[in-house]
Amino acid sequence: MASFDIVSKVDPQTLENAVNTAKKELQTRYDLRDTKGGIELDKKANTVTLTSENSMRVKALEDILLTRVVKQGIDGTALDFTAEEQANGALIKKVIKVRAGVDKEAGRKIIKAIKDGKVKVEAQMQDDQIRVTAKKIDELQAAIAILRRTDIGQPLQFVNMKS
Repeated sequence: MASFDIVSKVDPQTLENAVNTAKKELQTRYDLRDTKGGIELDKKANTVTLTSENSMRVKALEDILLTRVVKQGIDGTALDFTAEEQANGALIKKVIKVRAGVDKEAGRKIIKAIKDGKVKVEAQMQDDQIRVTAKKIDELQAAIAILRRTDIGQPLQFVNMKS
């Protein structure tokens, strides 16, 4: 039986490079020169923290970060910008989660998209990835084509193809 895995992960070194480049741009931008706070990456929690004096500057930091992440080749949907801003003394802080792994809701969307595509494959959740199996590789490639056209809300990688 042929199979492949669907995963969602971000290379930590590439993300760190994007954050460091965003920090350098923050130092050189004239409109953000005297900004207190900045951009910090927490590798263990897999989050990026933005801090500044007001929400307008936090929004500018978001734009800088997103631009740098996309230029490094990371899909922009890997960052979860839905978190609310929190006041922390004189600074406003926003924590952005980096999506890693396929969560249950996204897994259901993926499995539903495969079933709606009427391809003869089996998809099953395994922790933070989905294993797709079929009798022929052509059917697996059809499932990949369906998923590439479908918007799941996070980047997907297709790995571990076996025949």
